[in-house]
Amino acid sequence: MDITTAGTRRRLRTHRAALAVAGAVGIAGAAVLTVVLLNGEHRAPDRAGRPAPGASPGAGGEVPSPGARGLGDPLAPLDGNGGYTVRRYTLDFDWRAPRTPFAATTTVRATATQALSRFDLDFAGNALHAVTVDGTPAKAVRDGDELVVTPAKPIARGGAFTVRVAYTADPTQRRHRDDAIQDYGWVPTADGTLLSLQPDGARMVFPADDHPSVRAPFTFRITTPPGLTAVANGRLVGHVRQPDGRTRWTYDSEEPVAAQLVQLAIGRFSVVDGTGPRGLPVRDVVPEDLVTDTEAYRSLTPEHLAWLEQRLGPYPFRRYGVLVGDTDLPVALETQSLSVVPSADLSGDQVGAERNLVHELAHHWTGDSVAIRRWSDLWLSEGHARFYELLYSDTHGGIDLEGMMRAAYEQHDRWRHDDGAPAEPTASTLFRQMRYDGSALVLYALREKVGEDTFDRIERSWVTTYRGRAAGTADFVGLASRVAGEDLTPFLTPWLYGPHTPPMPGHPDWQADPVED
Repeated sequence: MDITTAGTRRRLRTHRAALAVAGAVGIAGAAVLTVVLLNGEHRAPDRAGRPAPGASPGAGGEVPSPGARGLGDPLAPLDGNGGYTVRRYTLDFDWRAPRTPFAATTTVRATATQALSRFDLDFAGNALHAVTVDGTPAKAVRDGDELVVTPAKPIARGGAFTVRVAYTADPTQRRHRDDAIQDYGWVPTADGTLLSLQPDGARMVFPADDHPSVRAPFTFRITTPPGLTAVANGRLVGHVRQPDGRTRWTYDSEEPVAAQLVQLAIGRFSVVDGTGPRGLPVRDVVPEDLVTDTEAYRSLTPEHLAWLEQRLGPYPFRRYGVLVGDTDLPVALETQSLSVVPSADLSGDQVGAERNLVHELAHHWTGDSVAIRRWSDLWLSEGHARFYELLYSDTHGGIDLEGMMRAAYEQHDRWRHDDGAPAEPTASTLFRQMRYDGSALVLYALREKVGEDTFDRIERSWVTTYRGRAAGTADFVGLASRVAGEDLTPFLTPWLYGPHTPPMPGHPDWQADPVED
């Protein structure tokens, strides 16, 4: 996500905390109820690992117990779920009109990683109708953002199972953060919608295993009224006209996607196809009346791809493109294979437009392909995207990288005080300036320390070694040390943690402004 434009519209207010460093409807046509729903019952599930009352060993001898309610991320303990691995999501949406509830079904295919007496899905709002497990009605209890599902019979460790959740989706659901994200969730447009789900908005759209470290493939089946186009992550498998004149669009994500990076948009769009390096399919999705107005900057994508590939290696997905958001969208977002960029960001000056475009594209190496292990690792995602955004601009007649980094250095102690150090955010300060310019400064310092050639080898090794995997701060420090041939822990630790900014290698005259409460 990029806050370049948003940052010019408002001053970010901040807060600080410290963490320990890791070692080296009712709607017509809705589904018939097939399960008794205990609406209004709110209770905490048993702790993960505690056998369910009266449980007996399954076929493998393991006593079934509840899956963990969350993955235990210190900044968001209930994000994600334990006890299973999602193999595929299938979203079936019967879209009607902007801001209008519609019938929806999400099917989750999963494999149990323990003997399960019950399990959770992250799911917020929406009118729940029915839950089945392997076709049999299941007990479902809503507990805050948790949907607690108890199947009719336990699921054995290693067992494959399918959960089907029928509900009425509410495309007006949004939440608010007091940082760069602002409002997120469903983003209504004049003739449809798009999604802005970072950091935890997916649960407002579909039941999910919602944590940035967890990914699975998606199938999207979206039915729209005549004249509207539906788009989603990945490849268009087909679109079929229904007897009533509506159209059903089917997409395959092609690659596993984190829930926060899902994109689904509906509107009066033109789909503009092109090619990037080595014939990479480039698909832009643009409101019909903005195709010409945004063409100049959108057409730069192949150049941006080639430039980033020179530094980070081959683009890690099968296609790319830009979704132009003609709505009040505060930020651009790196939704996988189809970044969403506000139309206003593509109608201003070229330097600003290219910064946004390169930022979201760079995320596809760092953030989308190499996912963060926990939320405190966000600096690895946003810091890298900001660094390459600034480096591109510096080498293409835009802003001066060294000047930007010196300005960031001057403010770094203040950001540490207000936002927490780069790897020490709190839940409320995740998307503050420290995770952007402040984290790009860490990478700049590393480059000044080891030299450009070694830094470039570290970067390419990082995105290659962890391609398609989740990685964290300790992984980065360890890899950088191995590539550089020296232990960089003593150098990087004070850059990533603590209240004071270390000296900048090669720039003894740089000074951080004093912090005054």
